[in-house]
Amino acid sequence: MTNTVFTEEMQNKLMTKLRWRIVPYIMLLYVVSMMDRLCISFGALQMNKELGISASAFGIIAGIFFISYFFFEVPSNVIMHKVGARVWITRILVTWGIVTIGTGFSETVTHLAIWRFLLGVAEAGFYPCMILYLTLWFPAKHLGRTISLFMCGMAISNILTGPLSTWIMDNVTWFGMSGWRWMFIIEGIPAVILGITTFFVLTDRPEQAKFLTPEEKAWLIAELHQEHEAKNKKLQVSKWAVFSQPRVWYMCIPYLCYIMALYGLGMWVPQILRALSQTLTNFQIGLISTLPYIVGVIAMILVARHSDKTLERRYHIGIPILFSFFSLIALTMTKDLWLSMLFICISTAGIYSFVGTYWTLPSSFLSEGTAAVGIGIINSVGNLGGFFGPYAVGYLKDMTGSTSAGMYVLAAFALFATISVLAIPAKEVALRTQTGNIKADS
Repeated sequence: MTNTVFTEEMQNKLMTKLRWRIVPYIMLLYVVSMMDRLCISFGALQMNKELGISASAFGIIAGIFFISYFFFEVPSNVIMHKVGARVWITRILVTWGIVTIGTGFSETVTHLAIWRFLLGVAEAGFYPCMILYLTLWFPAKHLGRTISLFMCGMAISNILTGPLSTWIMDNVTWFGMSGWRWMFIIEGIPAVILGITTFFVLTDRPEQAKFLTPEEKAWLIAELHQEHEAKNKKLQVSKWAVFSQPRVWYMCIPYLCYIMALYGLGMWVPQILRALSQTLTNFQIGLISTLPYIVGVIAMILVARHSDKTLERRYHIGIPILFSFFSLIALTMTKDLWLSMLFICISTAGIYSFVGTYWTLPSSFLSEGTAAVGIGIINSVGNLGGFFGPYAVGYLKDMTGSTSAGMYVLAAFALFATISVLAIPAKEVALRTQTGNIKADS
């Protein structure tokens, strides 16, 4: 069926159908992923004292996940493109669930660091595989909103992780084991279960989708193929030649800055709240820490929806994280708990709004074949910020006795994220409209 017959109303109906069929499940997987990745920030409230972990050592342990993630991510993404999402995501989920469970049995700082490193190996490729998976189903015009809905999993995970993790820590001490140990064990189990179900739930490509009508399938395959050909003209290289493309490496810069701010702040929020109020229980800290992520997910959806509507990308990505720059600096100027929470909420909203639309930029020039490597490169290099962000805050906290110096560092990277995105020429992120024309991002 041709594009002229398949009306815009039919296209929107199809996109809604696809979102309901695909996004909720992979969002659930992302929730579990982020929970297993971030629960260590709440575990630190008990774990650091029990194992004798300093602030800088905690920064290293929290961030070492991203070192192993860096080395294994691109190979993982390429394997996923070859064997299909269903098989490879199953493998990723099961192995990271087992590693998370194993973390609960750490007896020394070294054991904890090893398990954390192995978690990065096991989970490597999950996030870019999910981004690549969405590009196999959704045309460019509908990608920003779809990715932002998927990214809600990050916010939902943060909303759930705090109360759940701290409740387990305060209430579950079976067999004489500390609550933080049971936190890792209990929160690792869902990944193993979902890994098994993923093999039966995911469909690799539109061609295999039994839930699509012949007309829907024909239009979607034709539309994605047309975009694939247009992208090939913009980046006429083979899969592995993507490594030599300057624009791919440039895209790593704003993403690295974003990740620095995301994890540099997120990993330390529980300990920042503890420093502001010694009277709060672990569970109360977990509850309060959900507020920034509720604000963040709302901001991310609104910004991404407006970006898709206007087909403008750069300002919708760069401007929000500029607000994070100002609010991170403001965070260092108050000791009031609720005023600090306001600035943390603004910072988180800006950070989340950045990533909700960011992946439309590399997707605007990476074809299906090159995306497996290109997205893997950008995400793996960018995720090194997940090591340097928490470590910088921890190191400076040990040096100064406060997280304020670390917040200034994170603010600087938030500002650089804005500058590097707005410096991208508009023609580099032009979007093809439904008529087949190119609409330059203004």
